[in-house]
Amino acid sequence: MRFRVGFGYDVHRLAEGRPLWLGGVRIDHGTGLAGHSDADVLLHALCDALLGAAGLPDIGHHFPDTDPRWKDADSKVLLREVVRLVAERGWRVGNVDCSLVLERPRIKPHIPAMKRALAPILGVEEEAVGIKATTNEKLGFVGREEGACAYAVALLQGA
Repeated sequence: MRFRVGFGYDVHRLAEGRPLWLGGVRIDHGTGLAGHSDADVLLHALCDALLGAAGLPDIGHHFPDTDPRWKDADSKVLLREVVRLVAERGWRVGNVDCSLVLERPRIKPHIPAMKRALAPILGVEEEAVGIKATTNEKLGFVGREEGACAYAVALLQGA
């Protein structure tokens, strides 16, 4: 069996009047993340981790913000396409591990729904989807509640 590991990072600023999408789940909050798509920072980091593990160009190459097809796109659609691209090259997802960094809202209550949303897209069991959340202890742009960032690691398995 062959293995590959990829790492992804993404950041988006918080903005009034936008829905907050994190881990494929809409979360009721006063602000959302700004971006060309739904700006789901966790899914974008995850897409980059998967693409990197497969040796493919990053998410911006596949879904450029200059392409109107991706305006307000559901990032679960992007993730499905990334999983398809990875599979086309003979890889399948083994497991993923993600960390979300933002001050508010509290993420822990939403993690089970995120895992339920992502596992079928990734083709893995929920236990193979790691999602953690932390604050930035009031430091930097995250601490000032100007934005959020996410980190992701993905393991791909191939024959």
